[in-house]
Amino acid sequence: MAKMQKSRPSLLVEPVYSSVITLLILVMACVQLCDAVTVVDVYRLVQYDFGGVPFGSRLAALNHHAGSSLFSSSGAAADLSRTVLILPVRELNLTFIRGSLISFLASNSFLTSALYSGTRTRAFYEFFTHSVIDVGSGSGNTAPLITFQRLMTYNEKRTKASLANLLCQEELQLLGCQYRKFGLHFRDRSGNADVSEGCFWSMLYTIGEYIGQRKPLGGLLLLLPPVSSPQHTDIGGGADHDSAKELVKEVLIEVERLLIHANIPYPVYFGFEDEHANAMLADIKKNDATGQPATATTGGYKLVVAAPEPRKIASPTIANIQGWLPGLKADGDSNQLPTVAVVASYDTFGAAPALSVGSDSNGSGVVALLEIARLFSILYSNPKTRGSYNLLFVLTSGGPYNYNGTHKWLHSLDQRLRETIDYAICLNSIGSSSNELWVHVSKPPENAYIKQIFEGFSSVSEELGLKVGLKHKKINISNPRVAWEHEQFSRLRVTAATLSELSVAPDFLEATGGLSDNRNFVDEASIRQSVKLVAESLARHIYGQQGKNTDIFADDSSLSLNPSYIRSWLEFLSTTPRMAPFLSKNDPLIMALKQELADHTVEVNIQQEVLDGMFTFYDSTSGRLHIYQVASVTFDLLLLLVLGSYLIMLFSFLVSITRGLDDLISLFRRPTSRKSLHGRLTEGELMTQSTAVVGYLCYPSLVMVV
Repeated sequence: MAKMQKSRPSLLVEPVYSSVITLLILVMACVQLCDAVTVVDVYRLVQYDFGGVPFGSRLAALNHHAGSSLFSSSGAAADLSRTVLILPVRELNLTFIRGSLISFLASNSFLTSALYSGTRTRAFYEFFTHSVIDVGSGSGNTAPLITFQRLMTYNEKRTKASLANLLCQEELQLLGCQYRKFGLHFRDRSGNADVSEGCFWSMLYTIGEYIGQRKPLGGLLLLLPPVSSPQHTDIGGGADHDSAKELVKEVLIEVERLLIHANIPYPVYFGFEDEHANAMLADIKKNDATGQPATATTGGYKLVVAAPEPRKIASPTIANIQGWLPGLKADGDSNQLPTVAVVASYDTFGAAPALSVGSDSNGSGVVALLEIARLFSILYSNPKTRGSYNLLFVLTSGGPYNYNGTHKWLHSLDQRLRETIDYAICLNSIGSSSNELWVHVSKPPENAYIKQIFEGFSSVSEELGLKVGLKHKKINISNPRVAWEHEQFSRLRVTAATLSELSVAPDFLEATGGLSDNRNFVDEASIRQSVKLVAESLARHIYGQQGKNTDIFADDSSLSLNPSYIRSWLEFLSTTPRMAPFLSKNDPLIMALKQELADHTVEVNIQQEVLDGMFTFYDSTSGRLHIYQVASVTFDLLLLLVLGSYLIMLFSFLVSITRGLDDLISLFRRPTSRKSLHGRLTEGELMTQSTAVVGYLCYPSLVMVV
């Protein structure tokens, strides 16, 4: 009986081993395949809500594959709502971003061709400054880029020609070589035209249009050129280099305007180009060009930003910093001394808060104010050279938000003190390389104080080789929009003017120190000239030297400008983001400005105010992007096959050396049926086997009875 009890488990265990092996293989297959399936389906449920609506731009997390174009041949295969689009800003076209005529072209389905005959055409519409289109060759491959030159003037003979013909008839340049004949086909955005038949507008359906229509994207990553980095040092490069910088600046301005004023339902990130990013982008472009977008089945690059959900900033604060240089009062004079205020707003605003350093707007104004305070502190430190005017230096916050900090500072100022202000000079964006500045005023130019201010600037500017103009703009009291900082003074009937390189007032949230405003676009020599202009004209007014050729702050004197001081502060501000809602009350920047004013003035204090609730800010300003090169599902299947083969071989080896080769072979034989087994057993064996089975089955019951 004992022998029969040992042989029975062998008959029952062999199918169990086979089932376990099968189960393990199935589990491994599910694990391997589930990764690919999750990439396609499951993690979509995490990224989107149950209604299929993408999360808003307040959410900063990314977990998507990378793509390089909205217009590649793989665009139909790729799901852009599941793709992070990577676009180098230097490749974005200024005209396409502006979309001045794209809407017309995109809304008309036409396929036309034109042949350029020989002479250069002059068209009526100034359009396409370096506008880039992709050209497909007859074989379907991608040919080099074509650049439209600027269309200049009106030609009566071409008035009846269509815009398409005008564009085609303009001389084209291909890789710098002029071609006199070129066949050009236009294709509508529906994609009905055959790409292999000619060339087409690959960027007709522009990124601006895509964003404006709120089309779904998994995310947008804009790669900024190195010249846009606050840490980048420009080494120069001639006229071509300067023109390239200006083109990049214009593109950045247009991109930022688009992002600020659009309601974007997905995260937008900015990064800087480097060798690693360019290598990754080249691979992505290559895959997109061959019609193989990054998916779970093809592999590619996957971008992951594990950023927490941004939180709303409750009651953002702004800080105004002021310091005094008291004048010298004559003996027996009981009247208060008149005051001249020098004001500059120090905070910035931009689409990317962590990159809004505002070197020109308004870092140049802050640097000029600090240098002027340093110069006059030397004069006022000696009673013999102290003027009969109080000097008030104010660094205000909230400049991009209708100069909210200036408004609150003026209303908190004692009325009697406010009435002693002779006039205020506001400094705004004075670091341009142009030799032209503008004095913006709200009072009529005939006003005595306005004439005095302008004549003082004009006389000094002639000596410095600068050109200073006067711009008068009335204030609309009913309109809450404040274009210039001096308008906040004018609303309280305080004479004020703004000195700026800008000839017209910028639109709301423009020229506020965004992406296009960094150290590489500011001229240090221009700041020094502006400082000399303001300081000299102010000193001549204080000491009664108007109209006299007196150089109070002459070079190589104890009162000369300090270029190192200007440069150091300009470098510091050009690497420090200064968006007011993200600055704490004891932010190092605010403390540094306060300490610097305290070194040159007296009675320095900080006024903390709550920013008026015109915007809602969230606290996520930067994140770490992880880029993974993801293998395709084919690799997963191959890995599964290799691992499965390895496990089977290992199992077979272990069974053969422990139990013998016969037992290993028996695992793969078909089990003997119970009917044939009973046929082979003798009657005694069958009774013994039955007894053993009955005893085995009854054993638990006996235990329960006991």
